[in-house]
Amino acid sequence: MIFSTYWFLTALSIFLICYAVSEPKLRVILLLAFCIIFHTHFAGSAGVMPIIGLGAATYFLARSQDKRAQTLGIVVCCLALIFYKYSHFICRDLLGAIGTAQAKQLDAWLDNILPATAPLAISFFVFEFVHYLWERRHGKPIIEKPLDFVHFALFFPSLVAGPIKRYEQFLPSLTAGTRNTSALDFSQGLAQVAAGFFKKIVLADNLTLYINAVTPEFSAITQPERWIFLLALSLRIYFDFSGYSDIAIGIARMMGIDLPMNFNWPYTARNIQEFWHRWHISLSSWVRDYIYIPLGGSRRGALRTIWNGIFAFALCGMWHGAAWNFLCWGLYHGFGLAVATNYRDSLGKIGTTIGWMFDRIPFAARATTFGYVSFGWLLFFYPLAQAFQMCKLLFSGATVQ
Repeated sequence: MIFSTYWFLTALSIFLICYAVSEPKLRVILLLAFCIIFHTHFAGSAGVMPIIGLGAATYFLARSQDKRAQTLGIVVCCLALIFYKYSHFICRDLLGAIGTAQAKQLDAWLDNILPATAPLAISFFVFEFVHYLWERRHGKPIIEKPLDFVHFALFFPSLVAGPIKRYEQFLPSLTAGTRNTSALDFSQGLAQVAAGFFKKIVLADNLTLYINAVTPEFSAITQPERWIFLLALSLRIYFDFSGYSDIAIGIARMMGIDLPMNFNWPYTARNIQEFWHRWHISLSSWVRDYIYIPLGGSRRGALRTIWNGIFAFALCGMWHGAAWNFLCWGLYHGFGLAVATNYRDSLGKIGTTIGWMFDRIPFAARATTFGYVSFGWLLFFYPLAQAFQMCKLLFSGATVQ
């Protein structure tokens, strides 16, 4: 976790002191300098150069009055993401699976030109650049000042794990924050940072120790212990990710800058649709606005609506990582969304009865949704064969010594 490194905590403390005592114009320069230092320190030269190239292409293509320029920028960003994050997956798992003779040669060639890991936060860069280019293509205003664009692209609190920003909301908040940061902003932000560290270090990290210890013994433990494990897994991902988001949002708030809420009690959701309105909100809204709706959303009939949702969530799953289990996790949630939004009509009286029960007994709806989401985390964290075996063992009292 980058936020808990000694380098970051020391550098952040020095930066915040300088930021607080500086004049507004100097704050802008200090923030920009720290963003560049942060990204360079953690990304290295191999991670910085691709982002400079993508950022420059996005900035200049977005300034064009030709929609084809913005479309080109979107294509370039998406191809860069595919190249850095999914090239090996395409060669090894797709082309290799169908026996393409050139797959191994292509994979070996990629080993020579690709960095050991994808550039730091390239997924977040691409999503925010695509958002800007898409909005420009649809007539929204440009980012006039180059420094504003660099601030939008490199704002360090949200760089690694979000929330995914929208430039129309972020830039006015950036201007307001650098001009006037209050003691209330600082104290509220500090409290949210503290809450985030508590979630991440005290809760999530200790749950991780338990999960890592139990996973190899999953088949040998009792059935009740397996369900406790599933609960721990669900809580771990929530505390880990929401804790990271709290830290990012809190650091920004300490500077007087607003980042969007990313989690809103997601495990209290009464259906999958509501869950995704509460979980990683900036990602789910991005998928809705820039994948689901452009595909047609719910405007082209029930079957097309279901297909659009499943396809959008498949891409959402792959965004988390280049592996089959992430794809299946996305499809799992796409299917769950399709069922949640259509079962009342498609199942007739049975669907109406189930819907009536969920309306009258909200706890049943929340428990069903939480259970569905929790089973999905097995797909998210483990290879498919292992996830399916663990799911089977949850309903089996058998133990293997």
